[in-house]
Amino acid sequence: MWRLNMQRVEAQIAVSVSDLKKSPTAIMDQAQGEAVAVLNHNRVMAYMVPADVYEAMMERLDDLALVDVIKARADETPISVGLDDL
Repeated sequence: MWRLNMQRVEAQIAVSVSDLKKSPTAIMDQAQGEAVAVLNHNRVMAYMVPADVYEAMMERLDDLALVDVIKARADETPISVGLDDL
């Protein structure tokens, strides 16, 4: 029995590595700010996003990490500290 491993593609645009090599700028222009799935032998090997989208994603992840810190510390008892103590 043959078993097919279907891979989910999380982008509206998919491009082969060879096509990407030919004109990466044209592909990103066509994507109009959306993610591009990069395929190697018909399997997703990477996703490309514009730099500003990537930077926004990293900021969001940082924000989510801070939320976790805040939640973890929510039940802590505050300690008064004066500037001279620092």
